[in-house]
Amino acid sequence: MFPPHFCGGNRVKGLGPLRGLGQRPKVLKRGEKMFVDRVKIHVKGGNGGNGMVSFYRAKYITHGGPDGGDGGKGGDVVFIGDESMGTLMDFRYKRMFKAVNGGDGGKRNCFGKDGEDVVIKVPVGTVIREAESGKVMADITHDGERKILIYGGKGGKGNQHFATPTRQAPRYAEKGRTAKEYDVILELKLIADVGLIGFPNVGKSTLLSMVTNANPKIANYHFTTLAPNLGVVEGRFGDSFVLADIPGLVEGASEGVGLGHEFLRHVERTKVFIHVVDAAGVEGDDPVENVRKINRELEEYNPELRKRPQVIAANKTDIPGSEENVARLKEAYEKEGYQVFPISAATNTGLDELLTAVGAILKDYPEDIIFAEEYEEYDEVAIDREPFTIEVEDGNYYIVTGVGVEKMIGYTNIDTEKGFAFFQRYLKEKGIIEALEEKGIQEGDTVRIYDLEFEFWK
Repeated sequence: MFPPHFCGGNRVKGLGPLRGLGQRPKVLKRGEKMFVDRVKIHVKGGNGGNGMVSFYRAKYITHGGPDGGDGGKGGDVVFIGDESMGTLMDFRYKRMFKAVNGGDGGKRNCFGKDGEDVVIKVPVGTVIREAESGKVMADITHDGERKILIYGGKGGKGNQHFATPTRQAPRYAEKGRTAKEYDVILELKLIADVGLIGFPNVGKSTLLSMVTNANPKIANYHFTTLAPNLGVVEGRFGDSFVLADIPGLVEGASEGVGLGHEFLRHVERTKVFIHVVDAAGVEGDDPVENVRKINRELEEYNPELRKRPQVIAANKTDIPGSEENVARLKEAYEKEGYQVFPISAATNTGLDELLTAVGAILKDYPEDIIFAEEYEEYDEVAIDREPFTIEVEDGNYYIVTGVGVEKMIGYTNIDTEKGFAFFQRYLKEKGIIEALEEKGIQEGDTVRIYDLEFEFWK
């Protein structure tokens, strides 16, 4: 369950504090947190521990066999959804998260210790993007949901694994694999049952304060609300539901005008919209046209948003002259399937009918529906591939080098059928065959891997 409300900071992107409007800069009270919904952090998995080069030694045994232990696995980077969190504020002060490296292997076949995971708690509704490409790596939509973003590096094998009948005293061991690291963007998209949308200064915050226990900032100027506020509508209107006051949108918001993208992000996971309009036309705007403008912005930002159920709350009907606009709204939109409710948030008029209708719409929704963002799984390169290089000489002579292939040649007996099968499988699994084909190798061309030379045939 969400906290009863979020406390917004007094900030406008690119404009600084709102001065000259009779308002002092926001001062946070003790225990209060500014609402932050987008941050950039750096995350890194733990590297695997190195394998050990060691030989058994004891009294009267001076030439024992290899007994080097394996390195431990590095720690993972794990994200967990936490419904008690309502902001990404904590990440403004800590932006580097690194899992613990695995321990190195020891003598007498002792394995290195596995590194500890780094566990990062984020609010429910957080989308994690890779900063450079913008691709979505994870989408945390449930309390307790666990996502391993980066797996720790695999520990290297000790020299005991490389002993063969022809090489009984290998003096090398594998190094631990290096884990991935990323700059990632955390974006919070509020998950609410009902969202209040509409132009600035139409009374959304007043409506929220009248029907929930939220305490949003209310004043008679545009963009008083600079962060979403949440409140819970209790049972007298049916089952309880979460109501979000989305800061005022403007024409061009879908293209980023004003704080358009910052605000529109939070309507994506809302089941039902209450579209609040100023029926009295206090600002001199036409409420009928304003509904069309906001709906146009929703559709241009995400066409799916126009398919969500929506009711129109014609607010400020306590002001004389609003009756004509209420009639025009009903004439224009009831034939399109919208219900229009004349209300006055300031005098608490018509709110019961509005919220009863919204509660009835919510009952038709599956209980746990969440509008998750569709995305392809981030294509992370396997971390256990040893690097290698391929050079081409004279157009048909390919030279392959790399630590992994050098070690493989050292402990593989190519002359045996079993050893040759292992050699072929290694080249395929490590991507060397694929890389040779990308370089343009043809059947009959020559490949050299250190002191081994052979012709390439499929």
